Amino acid sequence: MIEREITKYLKKVIKKYPVITITGPRQSGKTCLAKNVLPNYQYVNLEDLEIRSIAKRDPKGFLKEYSGKVIIDEIQRAPELTSYIQVIVDEKKHNGQFILTGSQNFQILDTLSQSLAGRTANITLLPFSFEEIKTKYKKRNFLDKLIYTGFYPRIYDKKLNPTEMLSNYVSSYVERDLKQLSTIKNLDLFQRFMILCSARIGQLLNLNNISNDIGVSSNTLREWLSLLRASYITFLLQPFHPNINKRLIKSPKIYFYDVGLACYLLGINNEKQLKAHPLKGQLFENLIVIEVLKYRYNNGLNNNLWFYRDSNSNEIDLIYQIADKFTAIEIKSTSTIRLDKEYGNEIFKNLDNIKSTMKNKAKDKVIVYAGDKDYNIQDYKIKNIYSFRNIL
Repeated sequence: MIEREITKYLKKVIKKYPVITITGPRQSGKTCLAKNVLPNYQYVNLEDLEIRSIAKRDPKGFLKEYSGKVIIDEIQRAPELTSYIQVIVDEKKHNGQFILTGSQNFQILDTLSQSLAGRTANITLLPFSFEEIKTKYKKRNFLDKLIYTGFYPRIYDKKLNPTEMLSNYVSSYVERDLKQLSTIKNLDLFQRFMILCSARIGQLLNLNNISNDIGVSSNTLREWLSLLRASYITFLLQPFHPNINKRLIKSPKIYFYDVGLACYLLGINNEKQLKAHPLKGQLFENLIVIEVLKYRYNNGLNNNLWFYRDSNSNEIDLIYQIADKFTAIEIKSTSTIRLDKEYGNEIFKNLDNIKSTMKNKAKDKVIVYAGDKDYNIQDYKIKNIYSFRNIL
C-alpha cells in the first residue's frame, strides 16, 4: 500500500469543512484514499444503477439511509443530491460529514458552486507522483520505463502491462464518460483528435491547424478539448505575462495529466521505442510539468504555473509562482549539462533573459534534467528528477 502524499492535507481539511470533495481522473485512487483515511465512514457508490435510481427518485430518503458520516462515490451521477446535502450540513454543523468523489471536473465544480459554496474543501487527486513511487525506480536509466508506464495506480497495484491497461482505460472510461458529458457522433474522429493532441505535447495549442488535419471545425474541437479537460485527460499550461489581462489572449501549451497515456496514444508499445522517439524531449517535459502540478495539489495549493514566451521567441518552459516571486524552470531531457561556452550560452540565455524581464521578482533560475547529479553554476541550480521538488 502506497500512502498518498495528499493524505496529510485531507486529514487537515476534514476537521474544518462539513463537506470534502475529491476530484481527479478515473482510477487515480480517490475511493481508495477516502476509504483508507476514513475507514469508519459509510460508503455508497452512485455507479450502481439501482442505488443511483433511488438517490435521484428520493434524495431525502436516500440521505436518511446514510445519516452518519459517509463517502458518496461519483457524485456527478446524481448532482441533485448536493442541494439536500447543503440543508443537512447547515442544520447539523458537523465538519467532515460528507466525502464526495467524482471524475468529471467541470460538471462537479459547477454543481458545487451553486449548492455547496463555502461549505466544501475541494481536493484534486491525480495519479501517483514520482515521489510516491520513486523507490521502484532506483536504477540508472529508468526514465524511459517511467515515461512509458505512466502513473495510474492500478498499473502498479496489479502489475499490469501499461499498453493493455491504457487501451482498456481509453475504451471503457474515457469514451463512456465523454458520451455521458456530450453527444459525440464520431468516436473515431474524436480518438484521432486525442492522438493529434498527444503529438503536440509542449507546443502552443492551435486548433485551427488541428482542424485542417482532421477535417472537423474549430468550434467542435473546442468542445472536444473541454471534454478532455473535464475528464482530466489534457492539461493546458497558460502563458505568463506581467500584465494579467494579456494572459487571456495568448495560446496555452497542451500537456497530458498522465504521460503514460500520452505514450499509448502515440503508439509507443514499450520503453525501448522511447530511446529514439522524436517526442521524447516533450514527453520528459510533460512529466516534469505535471509533477510540479501534483506537488501543488497534494499540498492543497491551486495551480499557479505558467510558461513564458515573448515576441523575440525567448521562452521558459515553466514559471513557478509564489506570491509575487517567480522561479524560472528550464526542462532538458539530456542526461548531461555541458558547461562549455558555446553550449552554456545557449542553454542559459533564456533564464538570463527572463530574470532581466522579471527584474527583482525572479527568485531562482533552475534547470531540471535527466541526469544523476545536482550542482550549482553561479546562480543557476541544476536538478535531477529525484531532487527538483526541493526548489518548489
